[in-house]
Amino acid sequence: MIVHHLQENNSILNKFISEIRDVKIQKDSLRFRRNIERIGEILGYELSKELSYSGVYVETPLGKKKVQLSYNDLVLCSILRAGLPLHQGLLNYFDDAENAFISAYRNHPNNDAEFEIVVEYFAAPSIDNKTLLLADPMLATGQSLVAVLEAIKKYGTPKEIHIVAVIGAKEGVKFIKDKFPENTHLWIAAIDNELNNKGYIVPGLGDAGDLAFGTKL
Repeated sequence: MIVHHLQENNSILNKFISEIRDVKIQKDSLRFRRNIERIGEILGYELSKELSYSGVYVETPLGKKKVQLSYNDLVLCSILRAGLPLHQGLLNYFDDAENAFISAYRNHPNNDAEFEIVVEYFAAPSIDNKTLLLADPMLATGQSLVAVLEAIKKYGTPKEIHIVAVIGAKEGVKFIKDKFPENTHLWIAAIDNELNNKGYIVPGLGDAGDLAFGTKL
């Protein structure tokens, strides 16, 4: 797996990351969603540099100009529900991509820190031999992404996979490296050092789904 850690280099991305982490600013759910969306746009722009391109002539009112355009067949798949603002940010740039959605959540059968990942819903076009963009804002343990990968395998084999995440933990990044194909790219804005005993990223930002859409039962 090839890891692209964007916050290793300073950019305007730092502003949006700082705001989604800030306990005062993140109380504004509209601003939180918009910042996740903007981070998705930045990640999408960087990701676009790794796609395949060919020359196409565009006719202007005064002549023709050759432009390099991507010819990848893109399928943008987001993990519900936290992935929706990130999905929108990517879709703002890859507006001709096909769209897919999958649900994955933590189930605590014993009401303790132990959990399993449950995948219950998947709606998608064919992903066979296409470029799959897999969007999940929080890469904590990495178990959700691996469960999603296993669930979608029966629907086809992507030509390549690009994982798009906002904040991750070193442990989660290491975990998925061994589970995804070697040619997978991980595009991630920020990587934190650790997880707590409940498997949440520290310092992280809290629950991205709750901050974007409200607390759940």
